[in-house]
Amino acid sequence: MSTDVRKVAAVVVTYNRLEKLKKVLASLESQTRLPQMLVIVNNAATDGTAEYLQEYAQRFALSDSIQLDIVTLEKNEGGAGGFSAGMRRSYELGADYAWIFDDDGYPEPDALDKLVLGYDNAVAELGPDVPFACSMVKFIDGTISEMNNPIPTWDWGRLKAKGLDIAMVSRCSFVSVLIPRWVMEAFGLPYKEYFIWFDDAEYTLRITKACPGVQVLDSVVLHDMGVNRGVNFSMIDEKNAWKFSYGVRNEASYHLHHEGFYQYLRFCALVWNGMRHGNVAKPLRKKMYKKMIEAWKFNPRIDYPQVATK
Repeated sequence: MSTDVRKVAAVVVTYNRLEKLKKVLASLESQTRLPQMLVIVNNAATDGTAEYLQEYAQRFALSDSIQLDIVTLEKNEGGAGGFSAGMRRSYELGADYAWIFDDDGYPEPDALDKLVLGYDNAVAELGPDVPFACSMVKFIDGTISEMNNPIPTWDWGRLKAKGLDIAMVSRCSFVSVLIPRWVMEAFGLPYKEYFIWFDDAEYTLRITKACPGVQVLDSVVLHDMGVNRGVNFSMIDEKNAWKFSYGVRNEASYHLHHEGFYQYLRFCALVWNGMRHGNVAKPLRKKMYKKMIEAWKFNPRIDYPQVATK
């Protein structure tokens, strides 16, 4: 019997993907190491999610193995707002770690067990400043998920050389990431103002200033994202332009306000070149240029969690 008393809160953000959410919850309930808490953030879904979660909470009340907490947002705050709210709630509940992922990520049964063990092994080698541990993210067919590859450090194999199945990384996506409580206290929460795109990149870059994070390669999560491909600015079209608009604004803001004018210009040139090579329609190009300009005044402040008072 384990004597580990550390509390893990699984944080799931959902919006209008009820059938996939059901698979996520079933995957969580099947973990060899159960999270002590489950925080579900309903991002004002309109597909029956609220009604399902009411029923789910009633069934869950019969079990004392996991503490369930449902956060219902009044409006859709996007992935960024949802993760911020969910991490805040996990902190208020006293969790030692927030294990965060989207509503289309299905952790394999031993994903959390191996993630915690991998994090502990990394801390034993690198010291207590390791800010996160993320899983290997695969597409549902078992191939690597193209859009969820972490960015490795120059010495990414340092722990691998010591026999650990762990890579060192500087940033990752919010698909199965274990974030310690002290990180939220020291670095705050993700920028909820980002709404969607680059919130995970900014946050993990923010918290790896002193020490890199790690990817635990034998902790596996399947990402049911429809089409397994990455994204670039040549792909902008009428259907996805709304999402790219957030991405351009958010990343331009990050480069300008956190890295400097040169990096901002470099990013703008990257977007321009990508749209040119992709023959993106001129009205959409102009929309992205406006978002680059909007980034000048868009610079959110860091929000820190606090323990809720009664």
